[in-house]
Amino acid sequence: MVEERSFLTKFFNGLNIFILLLITLLCIYPVWYMLVVSFSDKAAVAAGQVFFWPKEFTLSAYAMILEDAQFFKSFSISVTRVFLGAITTFVVVVLMAYPLSKTSKDFRPRNVIMWTLIFAMLFNGGLIPWYMTMKSLGMTNNIWGLVLGGGLPVFNVILVMNFFRNLPKELEESAIMDGAGPWRILFQIILPLSKPVLATVLVFTIVYHWNEFFQALVLMTKNDNYPLQTYIRQVTVIADASKLDAESAKRLTNTSNQTLNAAKIFISMIPLLIIYPFFQKYFIKGITLGSVKG
Repeated sequence: MVEERSFLTKFFNGLNIFILLLITLLCIYPVWYMLVVSFSDKAAVAAGQVFFWPKEFTLSAYAMILEDAQFFKSFSISVTRVFLGAITTFVVVVLMAYPLSKTSKDFRPRNVIMWTLIFAMLFNGGLIPWYMTMKSLGMTNNIWGLVLGGGLPVFNVILVMNFFRNLPKELEESAIMDGAGPWRILFQIILPLSKPVLATVLVFTIVYHWNEFFQALVLMTKNDNYPLQTYIRQVTVIADASKLDAESAKRLTNTSNQTLNAAKIFISMIPLLIIYPFFQKYFIKGITLGSVKG
């Protein structure tokens, strides 16, 4: 049976497709523009002649990046931060979400801990107390300051907790009857069934640690300890060389132009652009299932 569509239905569907294509273009164009600028001559970029295609194609920006030792050092710091941050966040979130997924009858402190987490998520102690705490713990000029500086991601805990609560309780009851303990239930039953939400939390964590730049500005007193995003922020935002040391001022003078900065920004996007497609199939399912109140 062939369904006949009216003119209004066809018009509405066509309008939806047009709007979605327009939104897609608006999302893709900034990334494409960075790529185009990075391949264009800096004089053409400064003159505002670059829009959709490279002008006077050149690889000079990427050649200069290969000579920038600080860029690669900051890149390695960001990779280390993401790796350590993903592991620590994953462990802490799972170990906190699992007991909180139980009822207050099974885990008596549940309600108190839950209210404490909600309060901590809504109210912040402020930048100065945070910095004093980090300094007293020896987290300045230290990679662990960047890894642990964000604290516990309460939103991720709630996401994983709700996902655990939506799993069939009969599975855990059967495991208990077979003699399985809490640790065995968690690692052999709960976690294998929770791949969507765990992948979602992993993506959130990777994006956070890779893109975060402010903590390094506060905790790091040496430019050599900056992660990639903080380093890029310094060379793209700061324009007053009088406020920099001699080495930074020299680097700023030699490399601060739109073409080179666009190349650095685009390179910093590549890891996330590569990682995201592998987690996309879990992403939506993890959010929707984990956000349902059980």
